[in-house]
Amino acid sequence: MWPPPPRELPVRRFSALPSGLRQPRRTAWSDANRAGAAIDSFLEGPCFDAAGAFYVSDIPNGRIFRVKGEAWELIAEYEGWPNGLAAREGELLITDYRHGLLSLAPATGAIAPVLENVLSEGFRGLNDLVVDAAGNILFTDQGQTGLQDPSGRVWRLGADGRIDRLIGNGPSPNGIALNAAGTHCYVAMTRSCEVWRFALRGDAVVGKANCFFRVPAGTSGPDGMAVDAADRLFIANPGHGQVWGVDPHGMPLFRLDCTGFGRMPTNCCLTPDGRTLLITESQSGTVLAADIPLG
Repeated sequence: MWPPPPRELPVRRFSALPSGLRQPRRTAWSDANRAGAAIDSFLEGPCFDAAGAFYVSDIPNGRIFRVKGEAWELIAEYEGWPNGLAAREGELLITDYRHGLLSLAPATGAIAPVLENVLSEGFRGLNDLVVDAAGNILFTDQGQTGLQDPSGRVWRLGADGRIDRLIGNGPSPNGIALNAAGTHCYVAMTRSCEVWRFALRGDAVVGKANCFFRVPAGTSGPDGMAVDAADRLFIANPGHGQVWGVDPHGMPLFRLDCTGFGRMPTNCCLTPDGRTLLITESQSGTVLAADIPLG
């Protein structure tokens, strides 16, 4: 038996990358990921810091912005491909496809390495991250993995410096999130169009990882994700131009149609009050917003 159709939640424009910050050009990133097209940006990594400031990344141009209304402040620009962002104790952590795990000081724009390799072996290409209540960093190592090469990895860097490989057979591990209690991890496997779920243990033994949710098959599977206070998981699904909301049991609840702006909702996060979902729509270079019903 199939569940009823998910309830549609309207989306609206929240803010857009100003025209003065748009300079379409061909890059090595667009050669590999956009068939060589000249693009002006590719927004990702939406997050809030403890003070309520909102940030996004621009992968091909190596830029990090602080966004307040229609004002976009460039706080860092460097030779890298920043994707996921997460705030931790006065810094922003960055998963950079070229350089590994980085730290950014928003006040100065200074960038420093946190973890560039594991036992001298480079990463496949980092994508997204989440920080748990104990300060451990969980992050995805996606590279160009997929169904043809299911060797993507999920890592955990402990607050004590210990590094654990939690998953080693992922078909394109992309977005990553934790349930509200921090006991289970969700990973978006883009090329298999699945979201995996598995329990977290202190000894890093992973058992019974399962497919928690499937998005419709198509040109691109699930990307970035966010969990609200009611333990509902929101899943950005580029290609279809949707964000899906599912309950803690994997039952679909909501559909947020972004196609009025573009077909590339890449990631999402909750505002500090938990009442609004912000979505990076990367085809249009726009941040969208949707009001989320209380759980």
